[in-house]
Amino acid sequence: MENQVKECHPTMLEEVLDGLRKPQKKLPSKYFYDERGSQLFEQITRLDEYYPTRTEVAIMRENMPEIIRQIGRDVVLVELGSGSSEKTKLLLDHLPHVTAYIPVEISEKFLSSVVEHLRKKYPDLSINPVYTDYTRPFQVPDIEQPYDHFVVFYPGSTIGNFHPRQARQFLATISTMLEPGGGMLIGVDLKKDNEVLERAYNDKQGLTARFNKNILRHINRELDADFSLDKFRHCATYNEGKGRIEMHLVSKTDQEVTVAGEQFHFIRDESIHTENSYKYALKEFEELVSDWFTVENVWTDQHNYFSLQYLQNNIS
Repeated sequence: MENQVKECHPTMLEEVLDGLRKPQKKLPSKYFYDERGSQLFEQITRLDEYYPTRTEVAIMRENMPEIIRQIGRDVVLVELGSGSSEKTKLLLDHLPHVTAYIPVEISEKFLSSVVEHLRKKYPDLSINPVYTDYTRPFQVPDIEQPYDHFVVFYPGSTIGNFHPRQARQFLATISTMLEPGGGMLIGVDLKKDNEVLERAYNDKQGLTARFNKNILRHINRELDADFSLDKFRHCATYNEGKGRIEMHLVSKTDQEVTVAGEQFHFIRDESIHTENSYKYALKEFEELVSDWFTVENVWTDQHNYFSLQYLQNNIS
């Protein structure tokens, strides 16, 4: 496929082994997203319990004229963790004179199929996929056509997967991609009733549990590991003190697991911390981004469950 860029970074093996050697075992949440993990997450977004996706889409639909005015014309749209690009289609169907669309995704196979579909739907649009871990600095493809500015689209409250310190580092990196006039359209999940939050990450169908365990399946395949998925259970709870949902995989028994020849011992009820999902008050998020961005506009739903925000780059 033409017009594609692939980046290389420190290896999956190094990151996985480093995480499993810690007293509180951890795994990078980005490794949920092989092709199967990406498909499972798309199914999760359609669950009744999982409010973020449908709420964000409703916010976009209700405020589209104002969102489009904020983004502006002749824009290069860069989407981080693009997935199926469903929300992006809402923008592409309304944005005037989009110069190019750059979807960025770690799962090459999944993104390739999405790009193939998008090129059929938008045959006149320049689509330049980047297959990489976008949490690290990466190279944006050269844009041959004239454009006015870049806008980074980061929907779905994925910013909440970063520890606030890491989120600041990430925002600093993104700001360097943006020229004066550039901005960021970002989804931010808001603090709310604990029951609503925990229900969203513990669905009745068990899709989130399968998604959580898929990280072990991915590691088994890629790193010659022997995790038994049946010996771990999914656990997701809201830590009110830290303002975050915490996802863990909890060992059901004492067991030994081997990864790339290195052995790890688990005692019963010991967990692997696989993901955080931080929730923010609007003022908290404004303070988080303030060194690099100015919050220009905020759109929310009637329950104040979720927000879509436009951040203006203030680094010249």
